[in-house]
Amino acid sequence: MMRALRSRNYRLFFGGQLVSLVGNFLTGTATAWLVYKLTESPFKLGIVGFVGQFPMFVLAPFAGVWADRLPLRRTLVATQIAAMIQSLVLAAVVLSGHANFAILVVLSLVQGLINSIDIPARQSFVVQMLEDRRDLPNAIALNSSMVNAAKLIGPSLAGLLIAAIGTNGEGWCFLLDGLSYIAVIFALLAMRRLPAFVVKQHPAVLHSLKEGFRASFGFPPIRAILLLLTLVSLAGVPYMVLMPVFAKDILHGNALLLGLLGGASGLGALGGAVYLASRKSVVGISRALVAATIMFGASLIVFAYSTNIVLSMCMMPLIGASMLIQMAGSNTLLQTLADDHLRGRIMAMFTMCFMGTVPIGSLICGLAARSIGVQATVASGGVICIAGALVFNRARPKLRPHVLPIYIKRGILPEVALGVDTATLATEHVNG
Repeated sequence: MMRALRSRNYRLFFGGQLVSLVGNFLTGTATAWLVYKLTESPFKLGIVGFVGQFPMFVLAPFAGVWADRLPLRRTLVATQIAAMIQSLVLAAVVLSGHANFAILVVLSLVQGLINSIDIPARQSFVVQMLEDRRDLPNAIALNSSMVNAAKLIGPSLAGLLIAAIGTNGEGWCFLLDGLSYIAVIFALLAMRRLPAFVVKQHPAVLHSLKEGFRASFGFPPIRAILLLLTLVSLAGVPYMVLMPVFAKDILHGNALLLGLLGGASGLGALGGAVYLASRKSVVGISRALVAATIMFGASLIVFAYSTNIVLSMCMMPLIGASMLIQMAGSNTLLQTLADDHLRGRIMAMFTMCFMGTVPIGSLICGLAARSIGVQATVASGGVICIAGALVFNRARPKLRPHVLPIYIKRGILPEVALGVDTATLATEHVNG
């Protein structure tokens, strides 16, 4: 389950990123609480979520082109330094008592611009840190474990800090986040024996963009994965932007309850990541995507109408686990199917479809919450996710003939080399 950690560079990245991600979740929870405290408006929560992530929808395709051309370690050092500065500025604004809705919107936009470059580069960099490419699926699962271990710690710690410190407690969360970037910057600088960066002649940017879109949406398996991911990100994932409303107005709690709900989701997601890390092969993951998406939608429906803290807390691990399996499973399949020279662009499409569409969903959720209420809004998203999973499941048999040759080429199904009948193998092993 931990085999990717055999690679020294990946071990460094894993440790540094874990510290930094705890800080990220401190900031995410503290920002949501601060916005709702200042405005008491679900719609304005949606606006902050929108501006913080919409740049990824616009810039991710370009960032994917850059990721296929630039030295990734230097790019990541630059983005981490920029993110550290943004967090420290946010901390200074809040601790000095000058925080307001407009400033939070601007600083969220800055963070979104940084992330739109950082995330595709980071996704593409994983394979360069590994000494054995066969460890890539395990590394992706461990990345998800790392993210959700941080999600387990970060929101809970944020809730405790805000509740304990009171006035401007959010600012201390932002300060800790800014300092946490030192760990990942150090890890990146300490790496060695990375693949040499070779400057090559590249076609024009627009041509590269067109090539990336064609590789992503012209190949049926990748297109299907991205479309399901987009649907879940638009309809289901934006429930997170409305969490302060559930914590404060529906469950009648405070910032501590908000943090505990986030921590419970992180605990479930960590379990989902452990499940993916324990898998020996990518074969069968698409079947897991269907089950996870259905469970995600059903859990959202129950959570939406729960007014009992215990029931709501029980739903959060299911929501976290199923969302993680859906997202990380999609990532694993895309990295497996992607050609190396297109990896940055395909992972940029993953970023655009997963994180870039969330702000659009956040804005829609904010508007819908004003019209039909937050509970009906979240429940409707759950219904849409279930419907999308059923459509994807119906299309899976038609995708298998496209996937099988790639699995054979990558050695994922080595039995073919021993003369096993391809049709039999497809039936027995590529059911997922």
